[in-house]
Amino acid sequence: MTETEFLDLAETTLNGIERALEHAADAADLDVECSRAGNVLEVELVETGSKIIINSQAPMQEIWVAARSGGFHYKRSGERWVDTRSGDELFTALERLVGEQAGRPIRLDAA
Repeated sequence: MTETEFLDLAETTLNGIERALEHAADAADLDVECSRAGNVLEVELVETGSKIIINSQAPMQEIWVAARSGGFHYKRSGERWVDTRSGDELFTALERLVGEQAGRPIRLDAA
């Protein structure tokens, strides 16, 4: 994929994550603040004061996630973003990571 194609796909993915988090937070009555600065999406779980940082890395053509439990790299595989180590899908992993840091389960629907 070209860099332009990656950047478009990464932008769409970050926007989808932000929308999914907003909907999930409403459904779970969870206070989540999302803020964007370029290719970086910062997710703050207000009740616990913890954050998850999600950003695109154009040179590697990956989406990176930094959470309390560690750092994760996701590469495009077909129609999905897949963890380069575990093989976990991005939205599934974000459900787990956000749930761990929020202290309760959350359901994200890929947008």
